[in-house]
Parts: sequence; structure tokens; C-alpha cells
Amino acid sequence: MKRKRVLIANRGEIAVRIIKACEESDLETILAVSEADQGSLAARLADKVVCVGPPQASQSYLNIPMIIAAAQGTGADAIHPGYGFLAENPALPKACEDNGIVFIGPRSETMRALGGKISARKIANECGVPINEGSEGLADYSEVEAKAEEIGYPVLIKASAGGGGRGMRIVNEAKGLKSAFYMASSEAQTAFGDPTLFVERYVQNARHVEVQILGDNFGRVVHLGQRDCSSQRRHQKVVEEALPFGLPDKLTKGMSAAAVALAKGVNYNSAGTVEFLVDMDRHQFYFMEVNTRIQVEHPVSEEITGVDLVKEQIRLAFGHTLSLKQSDIKFRGHAIECRITAEDGRNDFMPTPGKITRFVVPCGDHVRVETHCYQGYVITPFYDSLIAKLIATGNDRKHALANLKSALAEFHIEGVRSNIPFLQYLIDRPEFATGEINVKWIETSVLPGFLES
Repeated sequence: MKRKRVLIANRGEIAVRIIKACEESDLETILAVSEADQGSLAARLADKVVCVGPPQASQSYLNIPMIIAAAQGTGADAIHPGYGFLAENPALPKACEDNGIVFIGPRSETMRALGGKISARKIANECGVPINEGSEGLADYSEVEAKAEEIGYPVLIKASAGGGGRGMRIVNEAKGLKSAFYMASSEAQTAFGDPTLFVERYVQNARHVEVQILGDNFGRVVHLGQRDCSSQRRHQKVVEEALPFGLPDKLTKGMSAAAVALAKGVNYNSAGTVEFLVDMDRHQFYFMEVNTRIQVEHPVSEEITGVDLVKEQIRLAFGHTLSLKQSDIKFRGHAIECRITAEDGRNDFMPTPGKITRFVVPCGDHVRVETHCYQGYVITPFYDSLIAKLIATGNDRKHALANLKSALAEFHIEGVRSNIPFLQYLIDRPEFATGEINVKWIETSVLPGFLES
């Protein structure tokens, strides 16, 4: 009987991670690569490699007709999109559905419904999930102005069709609203092809907490606890950990229950993440969005539960039921993940492409490294600057943090500048040890001190 084949439409460390999960699931792997990635570690590990275009992502990793053609030409049974690129573009699962290819992710209609912030907020509200005070989609400045006055300043303007901080502005008073509106609208149009915005109350002392979920095609949904992603810079996550530290059980249990309710409400059938904003002053949480894919930070959830999320995601896509019930999921210890990037922390985190001349990764019982890099690897300027994900675990948060500090000290990268010095400074801050942080902590407290050190 022919082994099933999975085409991986991605690159970097997530491609390596998926190849490993496929191999352990007795699946053949086909890697779709750009011309720039033909000599990558993932290309060395895959059973077969097919080039889908030049280095520019728009002509390769974002080219849906080429990805589908590559799957058909290689006899692939399924496509795994990883994260980024096409992972949350409903046109890819729709193309898979139209061509009889299994998409390792949710259905296209589910992705479409949850992909827009406005429609996702509506679904959350219908499922009884708390949402922050805000508007529907607005394209006219006068509507935004009226809603901001109704909510009261400060307000947050967001692009309704995207994420990653693009098309997002904090407005503290009325006189700054008009310029923020037009800049956010223009940025949203450029980034997502949709200038529509929405306005919501800005939570000044907020934590960012997300819930990992798994759902099958038979109405079953489980959660694998929460992850704290509050350590972020310009709305980009830097350090993530599981479980969250210093939050009342009522809040964390409430978020998990809300995430499951939402997933059941849309018959969610894959791995996904429901993200929440926690108002630390009001002791309330609010729905933010759903990421309909595997997350960069999924390893911390795997470490505290023992569940391989990528293998489970693949099983679900091929029509299997969930392999575990909620009562089967037990949480043990603590896990913290750092994103190690080829960026210069002392030069506004400018990317530092180049050849890695020395690459020594830490190892040990309480250390996990996810990477696609090696000594001699050339980091190109075409893609994101992620070098590796470093995950440290321990019996509790104190021990996990101690193991992370040791692992960072043992991680040596030469040839390109990395953000390791910044990460070492960050996790050594007393506020991080005590958990007294919020989403603005890095920008208001950590960066100024780091730049002066």
C-alpha cells in the first residue's frame, strides 16, 4: 500500500518540524522550495523537493496555482501550510478542496469566517465569548470619530483584515485621530488589500494570553492550556511561556472554556489558537482573534502536555477522531520559549543576513531547539529573520527560567548578529522573574535600559 504523501508549502524551522512529524507518522514528505532554499536543511531532510519559483515569496511560497500544481505533479495527498505565507489564506484550502487534496488545517469557510476581525468578533459574541467595547468595520473617518467619542480615549484602531501590528494605531486623544486613521487605513490597504478598520477601547495594562485548541470532524474539541505572549515588541512576540504566570485561575479557566465554546460554535476541525487580551486592572479577558494554523510558540504547549500538536493536526486532517479527551490532558512543569533572530538589537533590530560561521546550540534534558540553521548556512534577505526557537523547561517557572538563562549562555552564533544579548537582558529583569509585565513592558521598560547598558 502506497504511503500517503504530504507537500509542505513552507520553509525554515517549521518545515523541518513538519518533516519530523510526518516521518514519525509514516508519511512521505515533499518540500516546496523557492530557488533560494534549494540547499536548505529542510530540503536535505525531505523525501522529495520541488522548486516552485524564484526567491521572491510572491512568486513562490505565496503562489497558490504553483503550490497546487506541485502537489498534483508529485502525487501529494495533502498540503501542510505551516505558519505564515499561505497558512491563513482561505484560497489555499479552497483550492485543495476543489482539487481533491487534503488541507492540513481547517475548512476554507471556517478560515474565512474567523480570518476577518469583524466576522470573528461577531462569532465570538454569538458564542458568549467576552469582546472588548468597540465597533464593526468602518471605512469612513466620520464614523470612526463618532465611535471613538462614544468609547472614550484612549482607543485602538485596527485593520479588520490582518494582524502582526500592521494597520494598528493607539490614539490617546481626539486631535491625533485623523492622522492615525489615514495612516492605518493606508497601511491596511497596502498590507491586506482592505482599508477597513475598527475601533475599540484601548486597554492600557494588558496581558496577551492565548489558548491552544484541537478539534476534529466529529464535534469534539479540547484545549491544551494557555500561553502567555505578553513579552512583545511592536506587536511581535518575543518570549512565550506556558502556563501563564501570576493570573487567577478564574481568568485562565474562563479563557479555556471560552476558546472551546467558540471552536465548537464553528465546528472547528484542526489545531488552532484563540487569542485574548487580559485587562489586568479590570480582571477581565476579551476576545482578540483566532489563528487558524499551528503557532510559532506551539512547543511550549507540547512540553507541558506531552502532546505532539503537529502530528495530531495531521491525523485530524486525514479524518481521524481526536486521540485524547480533555480529561487525558495533564499539565506538568513550565516551559518558556525565546525567538532567536538574525537582528541587531542595538540598531533598531535591523535584520542581519549573512553566513553563519559558527553555530553551537545548547542541549540537555530541559532544553529543546527548533532550527533550520547550521554552521555555513546563509541567511538570505528574502524572508523573516528567525534563526531558532529555544525552549527551556523545568518543574516550575523558577527552574525553567534558570535553565533558559543557562541555555542562552551556551548558544553561540557567529557571522551574523543575533538578538541573544537582548534576550539575556530581558529575562534577567526582575519584573520578568515576578511576572509583573504587560504588552508594553518591552518598549517602555526593557528597551531603554538595554540601549543604555
